[in-house]
Amino acid sequence: QVQLIESGGGLVQAGGSLRLSCVASGRTFSTYDVGWFRQTPGKEREFLAAIRWNSLRTNYADSVKGRFTISRDSTPNTVYLQMNSLKPEDTAVYYCGAGPVRSYTIRTGTEAYDYWGQGTQVTVSS
Repeated sequence: QVQLIESGGGLVQAGGSLRLSCVASGRTFSTYDVGWFRQTPGKEREFLAAIRWNSLRTNYADSVKGRFTISRDSTPNTVYLQMNSLKPEDTAVYYCGAGPVRSYTIRTGTEAYDYWGQGTQVTVSS
C-alpha cells in the first residue's frame, strides 16, 4: 500500500525559508512523478512543482519558479520542497502526491496523481 507522509511545515516569518519532506513507501517509484501542491480553504488544490523519479526532470508553476526547488533522495524515498523568500500568500496546507508517468510532460493536474499524503500546514506571518 502506497503511503506518502509529509513533514516540515510550520510558522515562519515573511522572507524566511522552510523545507518540506515527503517520504514515500509501499512500491517502487521509478516510473512515477511526485509533486507538491497546496490548498487553502474554499480553493482548489494548486500545483507547485513535480519531479520525475527516474530522470529527475522537474516542472514548476510560474508562481513559485525561482523561489521553490523540488528534489529527491532514493534512500529513503523522499521528495523535498525547498521554499525560500516565503510570502504570507504562501500560507496553505501543502500536500505531496504521486502518480504513474502518463506522458512526456510532467502533468500538473490533481487527476494525474493517484496517491496523496495527509498534508502539512505552512503559515507565513507578515
